[in-house]
Amino acid sequence: MSPEKFATVQALFPFIAILASLGIGGWVLTTWMRIKNGYPLDGAWGQAIYPKTDQEAAERIRLLSQENAQLRAELGSVKDRLAVIERIVTDGSHRLDHEIEQLRHKPN
Repeated sequence: MSPEKFATVQALFPFIAILASLGIGGWVLTTWMRIKNGYPLDGAWGQAIYPKTDQEAAERIRLLSQENAQLRAELGSVKDRLAVIERIVTDGSHRLDHEIEQLRHKPN
């Protein structure tokens, strides 16, 4: 290698070392954050290295699924009630009065 090229490489070496250090430090930081927050680690091709399959995770999924089903049912009833309220608000007063009178005279 010629002395000029060697001097150029020697002058660029600190910048290359800093860039490499930042890249490795960033990788270490993101891996630490993933571990800290419970995310599974990924391999070179995106596969999970240590997927969580413990009993606690399965129970958590079951409880979240249950809660999701309850919230969907509640949302359905809220939508039905909202539809009734919208119908009452948008319908003419004559029709509403007529339906109220029918309910008053309806035998129990």
